[in-house]
Amino acid sequence: MTTKKPTTSEKRGIHTILILFFCQFAFAQITTTEIDVSPALDKLTGYIQTIYFSPGQDQRAKSIADLMENAAEFFQQEIGFTPKTNMFVLSPNHWKAFAAPPLRETYGFPHNADKEKLVIAAEDNDFWRSFLPQVDKLPDHLALEVRKAYGKEDGSYSMMPFFDLLALHEMGHSYTSQAGLRMHRNWMSELFVNIMLHTFIAEKQNERLPALQTFPNMVIGAGSSDYKYTNLADFEALYPTLGMGPKNYGWYQCRLHSAAKDVYNNGGKAVLQKLWKAMLKHQEDMTDEELIDMLENEVHPSVAQVFQNWDKTP
Repeated sequence: MTTKKPTTSEKRGIHTILILFFCQFAFAQITTTEIDVSPALDKLTGYIQTIYFSPGQDQRAKSIADLMENAAEFFQQEIGFTPKTNMFVLSPNHWKAFAAPPLRETYGFPHNADKEKLVIAAEDNDFWRSFLPQVDKLPDHLALEVRKAYGKEDGSYSMMPFFDLLALHEMGHSYTSQAGLRMHRNWMSELFVNIMLHTFIAEKQNERLPALQTFPNMVIGAGSSDYKYTNLADFEALYPTLGMGPKNYGWYQCRLHSAAKDVYNNGGKAVLQKLWKAMLKHQEDMTDEELIDMLENEVHPSVAQVFQNWDKTP
């Protein structure tokens, strides 16, 4: 089957999405001061994590809590660790009180307000809707993917399935930071949590794979010619300040998600277990050569190949 290349207008739409999305992502892991829990919020009981929610959002809070609970149980079994997190499932009127400062005006962006606080939207919103392309303008194969991943029974679309999974990505950072893993490289830090996310979804909730993969597939399918920075050395140097720009950063994130998918497809869930142990064990400084050798011999060749083959992938 011949794959149709995205038109200029389609690329522009994807780039707009990346700017909206990943410009915020870079600020999602900042540390904030302690925030008192408002008495206006309700609290779910019977879950591993502490979960607060806006009144009237019981069902939405339970849906999110069940997803996080299932993930926590899976990761506890696979890697033997569960972080302490406080999740806030919020209506728009409560968002500003609990979101990280750079995100208080962006209702709907799931993020860690600090190492323990995970902030999630309870309602569909304009920010999520801004990600949706004009489906009738997409190539047929992409339109089919979007309908499968984000289509609703009434014929409308929602990006809620994608954003709910990004909450798990953010919780992955709570795992690595609270457990004291040393990531060694910025690209590894992001690859690691994507491996966590993809492994859980593929193992336990594979019906969600279309929601997880469609957006990155769209970005990667548009090609890399519009990006100034594409190698991992640039990502490593520019990551702390988002110096590559939000659009370019978004492309990197989509590549790293695709890499996580390939790692899982090649090595299965055992890769996550071995990678966790290796990053917990190796706290010493490592050269690129030492890191890649360790990944290849102690984890799985597919993880080392993310670095080795990065520039070979179109």
